[in-house]
Amino acid sequence: MKRFIPVLAVLFCSTALFAQTARPVYLDNSKPQEQRIADLISRMTLEEKASQLNHMNTGIPRLQVPMWGGWNQTLHGVWSKQPTTLFPAAIAMGATWDPELVHTITGAMGDEARALYNIGADGPRSKHGLMFRSPVINVSRNPLWGRIQEVFSEDPFLTGRMGVAYVKGLQGDDPHYLKVAATVKHFAVNNVETNRQRMSVEVDERNLMEYWLPHWKAAIVEGHAQSVMSSYNAINGMPDAMNHYLLEDILRGKWGFDGFVTDDLGAVNLLVTGHHITEDPVDATAWAIKAGNDSDDQQFETNIPLAVKSGRLAMADVDRALTRVLRVGFRVGAFDPVDANPYSKIPASVIRSPEHLQLSLQTALESMTLLSNRNDFLPLKKDAVKSIAVIGPAGDAAYETGNYYGTPARKVSAVQGLKELLGAGVDVQYEQGSGFTEVADPAAIARAVELAKKSDVALVFLGTNLKIEAEGRDRRDLNLPGAQEQLLEAVYTANPKTVLVLMNAGPLAVNWAQDHVPAILDAWYPGEAGGTAIASVLFGDYNPGGHLPYTVYANLQGVPPTNEYDVTKGYTYLYFKGTPLYPFGHGLSYTQFAYKNVKVAGGTIRRDGTAEISFDLQNTGARAGSDVAQLYTHQVKSAVVQPIKSLRAFQRVTLQPGETKHVTFVLPASQLAYYDVGSKDFVVEPGMFQLMIGSSSDDIRLRAQLEVQR
Repeated sequence: MKRFIPVLAVLFCSTALFAQTARPVYLDNSKPQEQRIADLISRMTLEEKASQLNHMNTGIPRLQVPMWGGWNQTLHGVWSKQPTTLFPAAIAMGATWDPELVHTITGAMGDEARALYNIGADGPRSKHGLMFRSPVINVSRNPLWGRIQEVFSEDPFLTGRMGVAYVKGLQGDDPHYLKVAATVKHFAVNNVETNRQRMSVEVDERNLMEYWLPHWKAAIVEGHAQSVMSSYNAINGMPDAMNHYLLEDILRGKWGFDGFVTDDLGAVNLLVTGHHITEDPVDATAWAIKAGNDSDDQQFETNIPLAVKSGRLAMADVDRALTRVLRVGFRVGAFDPVDANPYSKIPASVIRSPEHLQLSLQTALESMTLLSNRNDFLPLKKDAVKSIAVIGPAGDAAYETGNYYGTPARKVSAVQGLKELLGAGVDVQYEQGSGFTEVADPAAIARAVELAKKSDVALVFLGTNLKIEAEGRDRRDLNLPGAQEQLLEAVYTANPKTVLVLMNAGPLAVNWAQDHVPAILDAWYPGEAGGTAIASVLFGDYNPGGHLPYTVYANLQGVPPTNEYDVTKGYTYLYFKGTPLYPFGHGLSYTQFAYKNVKVAGGTIRRDGTAEISFDLQNTGARAGSDVAQLYTHQVKSAVVQPIKSLRAFQRVTLQPGETKHVTFVLPASQLAYYDVGSKDFVVEPGMFQLMIGSSSDDIRLRAQLEVQR
């Protein structure tokens, strides 16, 4: 028997060596994903697990775990240390009312984001990862909110359609891999910057379900967003970072979310320093994880081991959170061979490609919203204008482009755009006239007035910047800030052939301008090609077709205070009973559109049925153009308070002169449901519903009725 011992020893050593060098299950992309995740977690120490729940983790070299997450942003262009394509702000995307376009935009941003990861480029805080903290899908209930530039609309339905398109475009359509992973934020009822890190909002259950959450459900259930960011605020006394009802009962229980929750930066620490739920940061960490908040900053990395070792957090709680986080990491292919993932082959040449630059211009063009145009003052005629006065703080390259984007390689100002469009034959001169926020400078206004007097037309570019509305900064009123109103009135007095171009995020109550100035164009924060787009619209090379994604109030009379979260008290077009300066959905064109021949198939549906509403939309003018056809409903009789009208469907339609298109809206009866507090569910109440079709919430062209039967 002794002669067999060396052979057995050799066999034993060979087996041990094979076991040490065999490919781990978690790196074997032929194995089921959940098995791979469990295998990886089993190999981690407690401290390594905690490090992976820090969104700024740098990976685990000994286990070949890469830094795949990161602190990245792609709100309207990938935030990077090298130039990327800069698109118009999210509120401008909302003004396009074009989800297909938004899907294309975010597909392009996703390509640039993945390419930056592929080449190991530097992001805003570290090397680029594959987690992106976009989009922002809060609704702009509060017209003074400083972050309106980051959102799509005041309306849950429009926000939901844009949010789904954004998430799907960013994450890609590969059946096995995600291009990058989207984080929808800030969950939930986040709508004020003032005291946002400590405040508790009071909102009843019906308002929560009908107004504050439907777009979140759409982004999760339809868009399959991979991550959700909990917000700083509390709801009814419970901070969102540890709100089990939001994060577990609704998000995971009702909607089936299987990604991970991260908190807004530092929100778990604010449980101690802001909300004063506890004085112990270890307790805060434990409570947040148990409530369903899976990822944080250094707070988690430091305190998770302490919470486990002190018995305040079970290892099973840590592993559950880590499973959710790693699930997204495996979906983006961070643990798979490069050759297995088609997105790993996206080259750096896509960054600022000609196609993406053209897409930025197209987005700016589609977002341009014509608010007023008395006596068809616009478009200006090229052969009739030989001198132009460009006036205002937003008229040069200092115009605002919004936040959360990288360093732009260019910003086409209005002056530059006009000169490039019109050539040397037209004299284009610029005077600032005033700053955005500064008090009046009589000498500067005098120079602007003098330029306006000697010019054929005056184009006044006014609006806001990040000193006025931004993250952490709400607006104080709806007026043009600083001396801008004074500048506008002086220029108009000098030359009544004046056009006001607004470059803003939140609504501006330009009542005097509406009463006096011949034309007003809202250009938003238009991205890097803003000046090119504005010039094209002003001179008729492009017919504006944008529509307002929010209500522009004439003033704050009748608008509830910002701490009123019951929208039925008078917020948004849904419940506002006053007369707005410009209604939700408003937008003019250089052509005219006729709506006719509305038909409701059958006229009645059951509560589990679907209605088809069709009509003809015709361009009756002499120019090609786009209109946004909008379907609203109102329940005639109900056991509960119902909105004045609710947006249920929309479509941006482009028509040649004289062309007619047959438009069909599909309306499931489930969209007509309201939240019943007694049954804790949405119910469709039998009865009659008014159907309203038009070009804005106030410009209704067609009416019909739909009966919902039991």
